[in-house]
Amino acid sequence: MLFVDLLRVTVLLAAGVATALGTVAVLVAAQDANQAALVVAGGWWLVAGVGGAWLGRSRRTIEAISRVLAGARTANSLPPESPGRIAFLRLWPVGLFAVIAGGLAAVAPQVAAIGAGYAIGFALAWRHRDSAVTAIEQRDGVRFYVEPSSAFEPLRLVRTPGLGRDRMPAGHPPPPPPAT
Repeated sequence: MLFVDLLRVTVLLAAGVATALGTVAVLVAAQDANQAALVVAGGWWLVAGVGGAWLGRSRRTIEAISRVLAGARTANSLPPESPGRIAFLRLWPVGLFAVIAGGLAAVAPQVAAIGAGYAIGFALAWRHRDSAVTAIEQRDGVRFYVEPSSAFEPLRLVRTPGLGRDRMPAGHPPPPPPAT
C-alpha cells in the first residue's frame, strides 16, 4: 500500500469517526434535552478544530513525517500484502475507538462528544501529511510503500524507484518537437 494512500485513508477515517460520534452525541443529548452537553460539546469541537489546524501547519507536518521517511529501506520490489489488509492492520484501533465511544454514548453522550473532538483534532492535524509525502516523492522520483505490521509496532516503509517519473515538473517548458 502506498504510504500517501494510508495517510489519506487515516484522515478520512478519522473525519468519518468524528462525524459519526458527533451525530450520536447530538442525537442522544437532544433526546435527553441536555442543552448544557450540546453547548459544551460545541465549544470542545471548536477548540479541537483550532488545535488540530494549528498542529497541522506545514512546517510541523514536514518535521513529523521526515523521521519515518528517513528510516525507509530501499527495495526494488513491492511488499506482498494487499492494501486492504495493510490498512486494516494499521487502522483497526481507530474503528475500535469509534465503536467504544459510540456505545458509551447511550449512557453518557459526553463520551461521544469528547471522542468526536479528538477525532476532529486528529483529522485536521494530519490533513497535510499526504501532500508532504507526495512532494518528496515527486522531488526524489521515488515511491514509499507501507510494510505490513501491527498497529502497535512502529511504521516501516519501503522506498522504491518511482515508475513513470519521466514527466516534467510543473512550470517547465515542454521539450522541443522532434526534428523532421
